[in-house]
Amino acid sequence: MAPPGHAEKAPRHHDGHRDRLRERFSTAGEEALADYELLELILFRTIPRKDVKPIAKALLARFGSLAEVLGAPQRRLTEVAGVKDAVALDLKIVAALNRRAMRSAVRQREVLSSWTAVLDYCTAAMAHEAREQFRILFLDKKNALIADEVQGTGTVDHTPVYPREVVRRALELNATAIILVHNHPSGDPTPSRADVEMTRTIIDTAKPLGIAVHDHIIIGKNGHASLKGLRLI
Repeated sequence: MAPPGHAEKAPRHHDGHRDRLRERFSTAGEEALADYELLELILFRTIPRKDVKPIAKALLARFGSLAEVLGAPQRRLTEVAGVKDAVALDLKIVAALNRRAMRSAVRQREVLSSWTAVLDYCTAAMAHEAREQFRILFLDKKNALIADEVQGTGTVDHTPVYPREVVRRALELNATAIILVHNHPSGDPTPSRADVEMTRTIIDTAKPLGIAVHDHIIIGKNGHASLKGLRLI
């Protein structure tokens, strides 16, 4: 019984929720949790004494999916009620860890036999960028990844690409093959005529120097397109 004059503190409805959620993740794994609950586990660390379920659900409602929450710019994350700079930073750290892990998986394998891992990494790295990026994966004679570099960032629908610069960089790295990758911020990965023409120009520039262009992948929020798979190169 509480001392006279002392009001008994009402239990908060989220007391114990954090421990139960952590226990469920620990014993049953990630598949036992909804997307908003996985977000809660991250938010627990930055927001220690507050019910974070409404914040997690608001993030998903605002951006549409876990991938888009993690891919959103830090300033846009803070537009959601309850998401301060520290929370947004934590989410961007999680996104960076995810990309690094995927890139490590690509680096440790022969790229052409690990195509799914390559696509997963490129999607995580580029699908939710607000501007076009042009990325090149440089490969050695065994098709192992030498380097992964963003060669340019442009506007929402265009990135300038200079074929001679692409080939020059491949020669500097002693690469014998390259994979071209760029994103379409519109979400639609359908290649444009300019995409195809630029790719063919790079192929024609690289081939006499012994550098193969294995593919040009276009990444969108809703999928990807392969120029080789579409028989456009």
